[in-house]
Amino acid sequence: MDIAFLGLGRMGRGMAANLLQAGNNLTVWNRTRSRADELQSRGAHVANTPAEAARAGIVITMLADDNAVESAVFGEEGFLRALPPGGLHISMSTISVALSTRLAESHRAAGQFYVSAPVLGRPEAAAVAKLLIIAAGSPESIAHVQPAFDAMSQKTIIVGSNPPAANVVKLCCNFFIASIIESLGEAFALARKSGIEAAKLLEVFTASPATAPLVATYGTIIAEGKFTPAGFALPLGLKDVRLMLAAADAAGTPLPIANLLHDRFLTAVARGLSDKDWSAIASLAAEDAGL
Repeated sequence: MDIAFLGLGRMGRGMAANLLQAGNNLTVWNRTRSRADELQSRGAHVANTPAEAARAGIVITMLADDNAVESAVFGEEGFLRALPPGGLHISMSTISVALSTRLAESHRAAGQFYVSAPVLGRPEAAAVAKLLIIAAGSPESIAHVQPAFDAMSQKTIIVGSNPPAANVVKLCCNFFIASIIESLGEAFALARKSGIEAAKLLEVFTASPATAPLVATYGTIIAEGKFTPAGFALPLGLKDVRLMLAAADAAGTPLPIANLLHDRFLTAVARGLSDKDWSAIASLAAEDAGL
């Protein structure tokens, strides 16, 4: 399958490498070209612009935010006009519902197809093809690229035929994860302030029948205070909470906890924690407790 992959950040590099390993004819593009060197040495083609990459006919975007996606699609060197009729754009970034709606409409007007397929998982999961893909779009388009999804993930969950639905689900998932992080931070702060070792509380959490992998993952990070290297950078967490609040506002759905999370992330950025993992908001709960 001929595929163009745009965006070789910590998530994208692993995803693109798995596509290449699966035998796809891969073209890659990244704003910082040197990030493509390793993939090029393994047989990937490197495009100079998103428009050049779009000649592959299938374009996957895994970019940081709305601005980066808008530039790659609609910019002067964007691929909207270069993608052939019948071509397919798969957006795997965490973007706003509003931008996903615009992409769906723009590709439809251009005679192209669009699938929204954001992912759940950290870079280590991306590297070993253990992501969870949340997909929405026409059944035919999803079926066509399912082999590519299989090469990058352990499972694909299809949530509908309207692409923005996948973005709503992804934001709901990130809202849930961020809420767990905040709750863990507060719980560890109470335990520590009460003279209980964080490791003991973590042992109880992970032994509980109600535990989940994300509790073990983020509980360990928080208990040990190891917020670097950042698997998911803290400013991206702030970006996602803002997307959650925008989606909630458009849908007329109050999210009181999301407002609290927004303040947590904004405070963390203001205090110079932008190089930390997004779970570093838990350190604010410890500070609030005088720890």
